[in-house]
Amino acid sequence: MMVRGKIKKGSYYDSITLMRVGKAVAALDGVTDAAVVMGTQTNKGILGASGLYLSDFDASGDTDLLIAVKAEAEAAVEKAMAAVEKELKEATKKKSAGGEAVRPSSLEGAVEALPGANLAIISVAGRYAGDVAQEALERGLHVMLFSDNVSLETEVALKKFGRDHGLLVMGPDCGTAIINGAPLAFANIVPRGPIGVVAAAGTGLQEVTCLIANEGGGISQALGTGGRDVKKDVGGIMFIEGLKALAADEKTKAILLVSKPPHPDVLKAIETAVKGIKKPVVSMFLGDETSGGPHTLEEAALTVLARAKGESYEEARRQVESRDLEMKNAAKKLAARLKGRKRVRGLFSGGTFCAEAQVIFRKLGLSGVFSNAPTAGAAKLKDSLKSEGHAMVDYGEDEFTVGRPHPMIDFSLRNKRIEAEAADPETAVILLDVVLGFGAHMDPASELAPVVREAAKKVAVVCSVTGTDRDPQNRPHVIEALEQAGAIVLPSNAAACFMAGFIVATL
Repeated sequence: MMVRGKIKKGSYYDSITLMRVGKAVAALDGVTDAAVVMGTQTNKGILGASGLYLSDFDASGDTDLLIAVKAEAEAAVEKAMAAVEKELKEATKKKSAGGEAVRPSSLEGAVEALPGANLAIISVAGRYAGDVAQEALERGLHVMLFSDNVSLETEVALKKFGRDHGLLVMGPDCGTAIINGAPLAFANIVPRGPIGVVAAAGTGLQEVTCLIANEGGGISQALGTGGRDVKKDVGGIMFIEGLKALAADEKTKAILLVSKPPHPDVLKAIETAVKGIKKPVVSMFLGDETSGGPHTLEEAALTVLARAKGESYEEARRQVESRDLEMKNAAKKLAARLKGRKRVRGLFSGGTFCAEAQVIFRKLGLSGVFSNAPTAGAAKLKDSLKSEGHAMVDYGEDEFTVGRPHPMIDFSLRNKRIEAEAADPETAVILLDVVLGFGAHMDPASELAPVVREAAKKVAVVCSVTGTDRDPQNRPHVIEALEQAGAIVLPSNAAACFMAGFIVATL
């Protein structure tokens, strides 16, 4: 077995192109593994963990392209390298060729092409995104700012301008919204209905809207704000503006607020705004144990659904408690075959799910919880690529996504980690989220089922599937494929986390 590599200085390609090229080359006869990635420090670490790192790569930087191939013979390496060059050239040709559709090269051109538009979705490099967003606001457009790496000062300035001119600024780093029934970016197909959502948590917004839909409810509007909005420096500007917009919306009968705990000053401002609203408002600030409100995303979804119907949440609470009892009994049976193993390894594509796992584990009294995005008293992982204790890893963090597609699209990193964790004699449970909808992988079962099948021979694989039956991935099909592969599939991330916790608590 041999490893060969190449550096292409100053060669930038988008992450989706690199993912496709890497997969195509890795599938060639005689090739064991391959990677085509930008030369970021995290990508170098991943190459090292995969046995694909070469000392020559030490001289590369973030803007250089790294090509690494592990193969059985020199002939296979040469064929793979030639295939990389061919695939990259083909990708460049396709972009250059364009098509018959009009592709405006500026915001001005886009507005002229679609004069009735009132919302701009912006996804450009962070250093340019603020200027583009400001131009959109000055043209009277609401803004969904998908881009990250936008400065805090720019975010505050944009949001103050938006507030002063009656315009929403969702983001930066806003990956999810549902406006007038249209799912935007990473979002799901849900029915229209009376519940409005404001969230400073993208996958949190997806989870609650899907749970509401799967319980027969519907969404009027779902507004993302970006996670920094509830921090002290931003002051909850758009969280409060979104709340006011839903309060004024005739089709919204109940409102759900979702985020990690806001800064105390921001929380006071939110509470003041809520007091002036006559509609039912349910607040779920993940990890906040001071309020008497719901403590999980599932509880929040069921609570606001009951409030929208004018019903009590008590019946839904009893159903959840009954299910939890069933899970505890099932956990005892599963633990019998896992003796000697004692750790949960959570591998998440959604940051909110990773945070919710840590909150639930604290509630269950589990100690020794580590994460690359710690909350709820968890400790910081020394190395995001190496597990300690009960390790909760958010693959959506910037360290994993710079120069790579989001883990909801590209499963390669997480699949390798699943294999590694299953081989670790300490691992008892592998805990996963699977997120469906627009923007996500169109066939997650085909990617996950084979690796889950092998892992489930050694450990318990517990997961949830966030989505609806109307999503393009076919949610029932995904659930069936994962269950046939040996996974335990629960109806919510909270349920999956409790199940994982019950198993290790029994060991």
